[in-house]
Amino acid sequence: MNELKITLKESEIPRQWYNLLADLKNPPLPPLGPDGSPISPDMLKAIFPMNLIEQEVSTQRWIDIPEEILEILYRWRPTPLKRAIYLEKHLKTPARIYYKDESCSPPGSHKPNTAVAQAWYNKQFGIKRLTTETGAGQWGCSLAFACSLIGLECKIYMVRISFDQKPLRKIMMRIWGGTCVASPSSETAFGRQILQEMPDTPGSLGIAISEAIEEAIHDTSGQTRYSLGSVLNHVMLHQTIIGLEAQKQLALIHEKNPDIIIGCAGGGSNFAGLAFPFLCDKINGAHITIIPAEPTACPTLTRGPFSYDFGDMAKQTPLLAMFTLGHRFVPPPIHAGGLRYHGMAPLVSHAVKEGLLEPRAYDQIKCYEAALLWAKTEGYVCAPETSHAIACVIEEAEKAREEGKRKTILFNYSGHGLMDLLGYDKFLSHQLSDYHLPETELQQSLEAIKNFPKVR
Repeated sequence: MNELKITLKESEIPRQWYNLLADLKNPPLPPLGPDGSPISPDMLKAIFPMNLIEQEVSTQRWIDIPEEILEILYRWRPTPLKRAIYLEKHLKTPARIYYKDESCSPPGSHKPNTAVAQAWYNKQFGIKRLTTETGAGQWGCSLAFACSLIGLECKIYMVRISFDQKPLRKIMMRIWGGTCVASPSSETAFGRQILQEMPDTPGSLGIAISEAIEEAIHDTSGQTRYSLGSVLNHVMLHQTIIGLEAQKQLALIHEKNPDIIIGCAGGGSNFAGLAFPFLCDKINGAHITIIPAEPTACPTLTRGPFSYDFGDMAKQTPLLAMFTLGHRFVPPPIHAGGLRYHGMAPLVSHAVKEGLLEPRAYDQIKCYEAALLWAKTEGYVCAPETSHAIACVIEEAEKAREEGKRKTILFNYSGHGLMDLLGYDKFLSHQLSDYHLPETELQQSLEAIKNFPKVR
């Protein structure tokens, strides 16, 4: 019988995070201040605690995971590596499809891997309160969960369209003690400005980030910091526990490196968490195709330029070298709320520029069709974000069948969709449609960054 679930003992959990910065042949471009000069770590002190800033700028290959963090991660880690044999049979593919099941964390996604770490480091630094943004709500739930365990207050600005579409995630945040408000809100100066300019806006992660940062930096007590669920280096670092576990699990069943690795990509965290440890192998000569899958409605990697841009609409973050649709871009209200971000993690962006990754974009309808096929074969209901990875997996498995090649495909099952059933209902009721970002709209958005420092 084929191994359907490959598990590790708790004693086999990785005890260090992997830092891709140590192995890149060409270093990524540095973050810049508003004047175009590289920022210093001290310039981030109002937003992040210094212990996380040290991780953000570190080039050390391996960073120890504190025992106290591991003790919390043991609640659900190591997560199982599973084989999608029923999907394989349906597709009649010779490919072997494996997936890392990150849906079994308490909030139901990969996000707590970094939420727990960030909350713990903030607590060690003496911080008492965290603010953040969330798109679909997976990150907001995860940070509320982590703060409840570690003893911090948590304030979450949730993108308005997801606030309306996903009411159950708001309840989860409240269960764990988090305070959740729709963004743009009337609680910050920037939120009030956006509501005046665009009263009917569906909101965006760029707006919500601006609100969360504003609240953190205006706390005169100094006891509030901002926490981010994706994009930055230290977030990618904490997520590499996914790929490190997967490497051990594949070795247990004598699988060599996968031929293809796939993850959905919004800000980059779940994709990087699985892919970066294998990207190290690729840098050192392994033949692996690594694919970040994104929506055609928010095609950051596939249509955005590689440029310096702000991570938020109010321009409070440093300028980051990344693929971007422009910091003022407001994506359409697709149901994959976690993929509605105008930018992309600088490390993921750099890897694309270096030719190490092959991004693809998928339509909303194709992704829901893939999600339904997954549910009817493997039995699980996936998050709308995860469906983008599954659409790519199906595409590659069908290609392997046509070529008659026995490929190994690995993807990140980044979260379940039990809080996203409204989107499924609309799809089944034929109320959803595809949306391709018009070129005129993209160019209009990019006008906001045309005078920013140029990348070399």
